[in-house]
Amino acid sequence: MFALADHLLHPEGDALPRDVDAHTAAALLARGVACRAPVSGAVYGTLLNDRVALEALGDAVHAAPYKAPPKAPVLYLKPRNTFAGHRARVVVPDNALGVEVGASLGIVMGRTATHVGVGQAFDYIAGYTVVADLSVPHASVYRPSVRFRARDGFCVIGPAVVAARHVAAPDDLTITVALAGREIFTASTASSIRNVAQLIADVTDFMTLSAGDVITLGVPHGSPVAHIGDTATLSIGGLPPLEVSFVGAEEQDGEQQ
Repeated sequence: MFALADHLLHPEGDALPRDVDAHTAAALLARGVACRAPVSGAVYGTLLNDRVALEALGDAVHAAPYKAPPKAPVLYLKPRNTFAGHRARVVVPDNALGVEVGASLGIVMGRTATHVGVGQAFDYIAGYTVVADLSVPHASVYRPSVRFRARDGFCVIGPAVVAARHVAAPDDLTITVALAGREIFTASTASSIRNVAQLIADVTDFMTLSAGDVITLGVPHGSPVAHIGDTATLSIGGLPPLEVSFVGAEEQDGEQQ
C-alpha cells in the first residue's frame, strides 16, 4: 500500500522522501530546494485523452492504420531513466526541434487495482502530482516513440505528491506552463475524454496498477516547446508548481565531469 498523510516530497540530499504538511512543503520549496521524483513506481503516459487533441486530428483519425478513434486508453511507459525531479536540468537533444513540455496530472495509486469500477476508483488513489511529460516534437500520435519520449530526464515528477483529500475536483483543474518571454500556455483537466475515475476503470480492465504506480491523465493539445536556456514552470490547480530547466548536452556533460 502507498499511503501518505499530506505532502510527500524528496529533497536532494535526503535519503528518503518526507511526508510533511503544506506549510512545511511550501517553506522548503520557497528556499529553492531541488527535489528527486517523489515516487518510484511505474509511470504510464496516456495518449489522445485530450478532447482538443483528438478533434485536431480531424479526418486523420479515421485513416489507416486504425480507421477510428481509440476505443481503449492508449498508454506508453515512461521508463526509470526518464525520472527526474523538481528543478531538474534536462538535455535538449536537438535545439532546432526543441522539447515539448506536456503538463499532465499524475494520478498516484495507493492500492493494487484490478478491474476497478468507476464508482470505486477514487478509493484507490493515494494522491496527485504534476508530471512534465516531455517529448521531442513528432508527427505520429499512434505509436509512441521510445526515441522521442523516453530520453533521460524526460519524465519530471513533483515536487510533491499531494494527498487525494486535498484535491477535491481533479477533473476541473487549471493547467499552466510558463516559459519566460512567452505567453502562458493554459489548459484544463476538464478537457479530458476520460476523467480520472473512468481512466482508472478502463486501464484496470486490462492491466493491474500497483500501489505507487502513476498514470497520467494526458498531455493537453498545443503544449509549448522549450529550447536550450529555457526554464518552464508547470502548475496544475493548487498543487506545488514544478520547475524544469533545459540545457545543451555540453553543459550537462560539464556538470558530470
